[in-house]
Amino acid sequence: MVEITKAVPGDAGEILTLQRAAYVAEAQLYGDPFIAPLVESLDQVRTVIEAAIVLKAMDGGRVVGAVRGQLSGTTCLVGRLVVAPDRQGQGIGTALLAAIHEAVPEAAAFDLFTGHLSEGNLRLYRRLGYRETQRERVQDHLMLVHLRREPQPAR
Repeated sequence: MVEITKAVPGDAGEILTLQRAAYVAEAQLYGDPFIAPLVESLDQVRTVIEAAIVLKAMDGGRVVGAVRGQLSGTTCLVGRLVVAPDRQGQGIGTALLAAIHEAVPEAAAFDLFTGHLSEGNLRLYRRLGYRETQRERVQDHLMLVHLRREPQPAR
């Protein structure tokens, strides 16, 4: 049973370790070992936890997933959605995104991005109501796909 709670600065080391494990596949996909999630420092992760909303998915005493949300105006910028490689495909990423949506009810929209080759990520985001807004070439080997989710109307 996975429980999602707010991360605290003391979680930074475990979240950074998880983030690095989760992003190795992305680095291999793009042939780039220097993608931002892999070179981020412990102090940087701790600072984000202190300044933004960072949620963690716990299974027993283990962090198995995390996601960040930062309100910018009326838009929540979602980033660093990570799930432990051995726990991917079990609904943890979906649960974390739902939790970040609930954690920032004042957001008029949620924005995130992923690489153009990251088909699993793109499928997940589209399934959860995110729509592509633009593509941005940032390097010869990498195009970022920007996506936005508008709030769902109440039923």
